[in-house]
Amino acid sequence: MRKRLLTILAINLFLILACNLLSASKTSMPAPEEKLSTSEASVFTPAISNPTVGNMSVAASGTTFYVAVNGDNANPGTREQPWATPGYASRQLRPGDTLIILGGRYVLSEYDADIIAPPSGAENAWITIQGESGNRPVLVGRDNLSTAINLGGVSYVRIKNLEIAHDERANGEKSWFREGVEILGAPSSHLVLKDLYIHHVDEFGMNIQDVDDLQILDARIEYAGFGALGGPAGEHGGWRNVVIRNVSLSWSGHYYQEGDGSNRPYDRPDGFGIEASQGPILIEDTIAAHNYGDGLDSKAENTTIRRSIVANNSCDGVKLWGDNSRVENTLIYGRGDGDPTPSPWAALVIDQVEKPEARFEIVNVTMDDYVGRNYLMYVQYDNPLPVQVMLRNVIFSSRGPESPIYINAASKLTADHNLFYFPQNEVVLTMGDKTYTCDTISFLGEGNICGDPLFVVPAWGKEGDYHLQMTSPAIDAGSNNNAPMEDLEKRSRKAVPDIGAYEY
Repeated sequence: MRKRLLTILAINLFLILACNLLSASKTSMPAPEEKLSTSEASVFTPAISNPTVGNMSVAASGTTFYVAVNGDNANPGTREQPWATPGYASRQLRPGDTLIILGGRYVLSEYDADIIAPPSGAENAWITIQGESGNRPVLVGRDNLSTAINLGGVSYVRIKNLEIAHDERANGEKSWFREGVEILGAPSSHLVLKDLYIHHVDEFGMNIQDVDDLQILDARIEYAGFGALGGPAGEHGGWRNVVIRNVSLSWSGHYYQEGDGSNRPYDRPDGFGIEASQGPILIEDTIAAHNYGDGLDSKAENTTIRRSIVANNSCDGVKLWGDNSRVENTLIYGRGDGDPTPSPWAALVIDQVEKPEARFEIVNVTMDDYVGRNYLMYVQYDNPLPVQVMLRNVIFSSRGPESPIYINAASKLTADHNLFYFPQNEVVLTMGDKTYTCDTISFLGEGNICGDPLFVVPAWGKEGDYHLQMTSPAIDAGSNNNAPMEDLEKRSRKAVPDIGAYEY
């Protein structure tokens, strides 16, 4: 009996120790950087479950590895014995692992050994590649290398805190470097790209074709020859469930192969320009300025642009193509970026829409144009396919001549509580055979008025201040029906809100 009791005690002790060891091995990885807001933009949030790779369950814990400029790829990748090149290091990672690239300057020139190309992580075991905190590394490309980071066909990966640019110490063709991030060919999903500074690249800052659940956060993408964010038409759904938050998408086309961009082969580089998809796409707290193309150009359905500034772009400010798209609390100004040459571009465009009765909402937006000689805003120009457009609490300021608003007669327009300022135009809005002037604008809808919005400092080709002066007719003249509760700067709106992007 005593022998049997000792055996039972030994078995119990073994089970307790085994359970403790198993629990210690399952340290959970942190959640993705930002949960996508389904309440705001119907954006998908990945569920957390127990993933498997092949027939093996993937533990959420992983190993932290290091890269340093004085490392060696024959090392084990520890802090004391780091690897030497980010490309090699990225290929050694497994689900749950983290790679820290220590501060310094890393030259990327060899295809494809120098390109960061990690494998996929797993749902509860993301792969993370990040720069050293407080000492962000710089990845410089040369020899016409295609990209610094290739995430084609990859899932559950985070990239954080890196600077990517061409090698400014090289000359001529040696300095050419095409793109910061590529997601081409095979579709990718569940990616976070945070705190990246990508600049002075010859083609796209990020060239993305098919992706589902992508977050681009707290980033600067500037001086890209072909555009900051863009890509070819999708073959597997295009861009879906994408959040772009607190990002600068600026100066596209102002650089190409060591020059000022005047020799670039692509004539209209956008800040943001993507092909058709189902979306949803959420762009918020973002600046798109001084691009040689459009500021924000989305062919995706379910596009939402919120609390953003689109300023001093050479071509269209905002262009929407897809159903169920909305712009709110956004400032758009400076078409032409200081060039007075008459052009076919406009502050806001809804055009080439291919879905009948597609819906578009423009709410609490401020538009200002100085150049004139083209429509301030137009909808379905020469396209009889009907769409539904709602304009509410919008300031339309068109200071140049011959620059009214155009709405195709086949479309359905709801317009209320808008402020129109067209000092050099008798006609404010035309829709088919109907024209509206300041004397008749009240017939367009409730609360529509004309008057000088009294901006603090309106501008053209430079930064302006589009807050309202205290005697502006836009103050307390808006509608709270379907209007945002905060303004562009996240200040609470009054019960009777102001017209435009800013609450006084």
